Amino acid sequence: MVSNPVHGLPFLPGTSFKDSTKTTFHRSQTLGYRNGYAVVRRPTVGIGGERLQVNQLSQADLDELANKAPMLTYGQLKQAPPAEFIPAHVAFDKKVLKFDAYFQEDVPMSTEEHYRIRQVKIYYYLEDDSMSIIEPIVENSGIPQGKLIKRQQLAKNDRGDHYHWKDLNRGIDITIYGKTFHIVDCDRFTQVFLESQGIELNPPEKMALDPYTELHKQPLRKYVTPSNFDQLKQFLTFDKQVLRFYAIWDDTDSMFGECRHYIIHYYLVDDTVEIREVHERNDGRDPFPLLMNRQRMPKVLVENAKNFPQCVLEISDQEVLEWYTAKDFIVGKPLTILGRTFFIYDCDPFTRQFYQEKFGITNLPRIDVSKKEPPPIKQELPPYNGFGLVEDSAQNCFALIPKAPPKDVIKMLVNDNKVLRYLAALESPIPEDKDRRFIFSYFLATDMISIFEPPVRNSGIIGGKYLGRTKVVKPFSLVDNPSYYGPGDFFIGAVIEVFGHRFVILDVDEYVLKYMEGNAAQYSPEALLSVQNHFRKQEAPAPELENKQTEEPPSTQELEALIDMIQKQLKDHSCKENIQDAFQVYDKEASGFVDREMFFKICESLNVPIDDSLVKELIRMCSHEDGRINYYNFVRAFSN
Repeated sequence: MVSNPVHGLPFLPGTSFKDSTKTTFHRSQTLGYRNGYAVVRRPTVGIGGERLQVNQLSQADLDELANKAPMLTYGQLKQAPPAEFIPAHVAFDKKVLKFDAYFQEDVPMSTEEHYRIRQVKIYYYLEDDSMSIIEPIVENSGIPQGKLIKRQQLAKNDRGDHYHWKDLNRGIDITIYGKTFHIVDCDRFTQVFLESQGIELNPPEKMALDPYTELHKQPLRKYVTPSNFDQLKQFLTFDKQVLRFYAIWDDTDSMFGECRHYIIHYYLVDDTVEIREVHERNDGRDPFPLLMNRQRMPKVLVENAKNFPQCVLEISDQEVLEWYTAKDFIVGKPLTILGRTFFIYDCDPFTRQFYQEKFGITNLPRIDVSKKEPPPIKQELPPYNGFGLVEDSAQNCFALIPKAPPKDVIKMLVNDNKVLRYLAALESPIPEDKDRRFIFSYFLATDMISIFEPPVRNSGIIGGKYLGRTKVVKPFSLVDNPSYYGPGDFFIGAVIEVFGHRFVILDVDEYVLKYMEGNAAQYSPEALLSVQNHFRKQEAPAPELENKQTEEPPSTQELEALIDMIQKQLKDHSCKENIQDAFQVYDKEASGFVDREMFFKICESLNVPIDDSLVKELIRMCSHEDGRINYYNFVRAFSN
């Protein structure tokens, strides 16, 4: 840069020259942006980048210029704008002056003190010029303390003036409602505020002391402790200290007894015991809180005091050798009080700390006394007595009013009127039983078995129903869990034991063969093969079921019994309405007999179940010597 040759000349006309080397003439920017807002920026250089040859003003000068009102040489002066008004409740919100003071109170009727000093706090609220006086509460002082004068504007004189903060200072007396308070000190905020307002504060003073309180702060004189226990010291030391124990009283061994919870309080101040009940919601008991009122509990009585009327007179020290103390209450041990044995299972934290400091007992246990549910008892049925079925007998143990055992309804609907019939012989060493034949009927709907013995004339044995419908238990099966005979146990040559009697299967119906072939999974291959081979070998009906020739006609009793059984078991057969008319068409002479070939043709056309065991037996009993069959008795079995 070329130096200015005219530098230092006075800025007068004729002595100012332009700088020919100057090429920039722009002004510096006075506006800028900060955080997105436009702000004023003071320029540091002049026009064209020239350095400003002026002194920068200080902050004090700037404040003085900002507050200085301009004055015009000519014309009327402009008034300065009024200052912004701020109300007192906003400016002095939550600003309180605090003073420490005391007042002296006379004690007229006392030999130990003539007056007392009561220390107070004086609060002055700047927002509304109100005052309040509060006396701190001292424990066991016996004097009503707290708020002496509630917050309000206090009168200063009789003219209606009120106390102002200008009237308050350290080391002065103020009279409020007849009491003179002497202010001794104030807090830091009060001192700063008053000094800022131009008030000169007096030096702080010491708070006056109460002579009676100071007298009791002196060390006690030493004297010999009396021989008896100092109850006053116990009261002052253990006041409001109570040991709390949690206990139970287990009375479940007695009739209608139960386990009940209690809280035992032991008052250290006078060694008294209190027992409180723990009530639960809906426990059914009257809401009495106390089981035993607070009293001293004797532990060992004098022998002569056993007959002492305790229910009338209180027990004194003359009747008691030893009282219950805190060392007798230990967690985890039983404690007998007035004949009841309580088991202490827990205590509160204060009690644990007391036992640790006083007796050195640490880690008192917490015993779990929650009642655990007993293991479920396995329900066992009583032994089977042999009457009826096991299922029927078991229903008497499940309900007071027994109900019928549940039935398999679907099985009953599917297998309704489905009966499997077998011809069996009795296996017996008695000669008279060798020729006896029995018809087994197995009902698929209920798995029951019935046995019918066809009557035989002049046999000496009364035939008819041998066994009613019932389930037959297999031999060597458990009494409580019996196993019953099923369809798979019946085949040619099978031995069926029914209540000690053994039967051998000799013959079956054709329906049995069809059922076995249709349900081959229920039968063993040997059983199915035995029935199939039996029907292949038969060229004619089995002689046991159908005797073509009989030496003697059947008796009326045997015939009626067989007809009655057929009517009960085949009552739903569809051929019973027109069977008599069909036989009468071929019986031109109305003799009541038809030949054997014609008889079976008519039965086949009318869908008569001639392969049934009972029907075969009826045909045998209705057959004549000449080969004809009496259809009158046969028709009676299929009619109403």
